[in-house]
Amino acid sequence: MARALNTERIGHIDCPGGGQVWVDGTTLYVGHMRHPSGTSIYDVADPTNPKLLRHIEIPDGWHSHKVRAANGLMVVNHERLGQGANSEFGGGLGIYDVENPSEPKLITKWQTHGKGVHRYDFDGRYAYISPTAEGYVGNIVMILDLADPAKPEEVGRWWIPGQWEAGGEEYPWNEWVPPRCHHPLRVGDRLYVSYWHHGFFILDIADMTQPKLISGVNTSPSFPHPTHTCLKMPGHLKGREIMVVADEDVAKLWPSAPAFTWVYDITNERNPSAIATFQVEGLDTDGAPQPPMMGCHQPSERFTGTILPFAWFAQGLRLVDFADPYRPREVGFYAADPPEGHEQASSNDVTIDDRGLIYLIDRQRGVDIIETSVF
Repeated sequence: MARALNTERIGHIDCPGGGQVWVDGTTLYVGHMRHPSGTSIYDVADPTNPKLLRHIEIPDGWHSHKVRAANGLMVVNHERLGQGANSEFGGGLGIYDVENPSEPKLITKWQTHGKGVHRYDFDGRYAYISPTAEGYVGNIVMILDLADPAKPEEVGRWWIPGQWEAGGEEYPWNEWVPPRCHHPLRVGDRLYVSYWHHGFFILDIADMTQPKLISGVNTSPSFPHPTHTCLKMPGHLKGREIMVVADEDVAKLWPSAPAFTWVYDITNERNPSAIATFQVEGLDTDGAPQPPMMGCHQPSERFTGTILPFAWFAQGLRLVDFADPYRPREVGFYAADPPEGHEQASSNDVTIDDRGLIYLIDRQRGVDIIETSVF
């Protein structure tokens, strides 16, 4: 049976597994993990009885596992998945009018070179994305202006020196993992960018046409997990500027204990300093290697106060309070039962709505809607 602390499941959606969930008002958007399922839209005005409004499919060889919505627009990713993809479909972004969520209307397909777009941020005007681009090795940082959603315009781009192969840059990673931007998150005039096995970077985007590097840190030479998300905490915690950095428990460079999350002091943003970590209690008792997808994955990019909901793969939902950034502590959890036919849960993404309800998607199957007493 599911185990819980300070949480209660109040609703469930039986649907194909997914990569991301997002709520705008009382509309839930689900980006599915595998074709033919692309994106599903649900009415969650009554969270105990979600209602499917529309389901959008995607061709073989592609997936559309990320979704964001704001200002009547829905943005979904198109990314090549495996071999045999239909090249005519192409990678990029699908941009939809969802003023009426029951009738999403494709406005345009913004296409990129190569594999496509992975994860991204979207504020209703600008999209901060991680596309593959012609002439570059791996995914880079790009800012798109969707003021006219029918004609997205690139505003600026940034990459690690060495990625621009067509520009003649010397490639320095023949003995390392190729670079890959995972996704940027914007706070004010900063982008906090996760870069997989190349760590994270803080960029100044006061001039969005020319993002400028402030600093970067890479823990992968010592810890084998890729950097997944860099989440700046609002305000000050104990008088300090704090960023939570989640590593993902996949693609390990060598056998290891499960991935965890870091806490960085970025008060001096040119010198980010790790001040704490958090791991689910009892998961790593002796540092011995474990299979992938046992540990950390993704914190909610939307949260309230100092408590972050995390999707912690096999450990389900974890609620972690960073009020004392030197000593983060768990204040609640919901450890879901494995979906039918699977040995363990695989909680992949989590978000919250304006009511404080939590939406937790399993990459294999299903969405749980969870109430908590800790917010």
